[in-house]
Amino acid sequence: MTGPIIVGVDGSVTAGKAAEAARDLAVALRAPLHVVCAFEGNRTEVVGSGSDTWIHSDADTALGIAKNAAAKLAAPGLTTTYAAGRGRPADALIAEAELHSARMIVVGNRRMQGLGRVLGSVANAVAHAAPCDVYIVKTVD
Repeated sequence: MTGPIIVGVDGSVTAGKAAEAARDLAVALRAPLHVVCAFEGNRTEVVGSGSDTWIHSDADTALGIAKNAAAKLAAPGLTTTYAAGRGRPADALIAEAELHSARMIVVGNRRMQGLGRVLGSVANAVAHAAPCDVYIVKTVD
């Protein structure tokens, strides 16, 4: 497979750990890295001041998070892209993986223990439905 490595971010420390592991894998495999932040809502806020108007949405916020994470993950020789994906985190990661013919999806192990394991986790949902390999990073004990 020659597609990118997909990693999801949400601004949390644990997602940052998974993203760093994804970067290291991408560098080692000489694969591109695609950073995704999911958003579920459709909220849009219009703010105006005088003749100036700004439109801010959940998609804008998610795209900003992905862009900032991608910038922090920059490494020599690594091609990094970013996107905001609509839907629940697992669904957004799977959709991006399908869209880009991904080599691998990297996720953290948050919510894979205790009650979170029963209720479900992003890693669990991705592992069951991914169109490619899934690498689960130990981000929490």
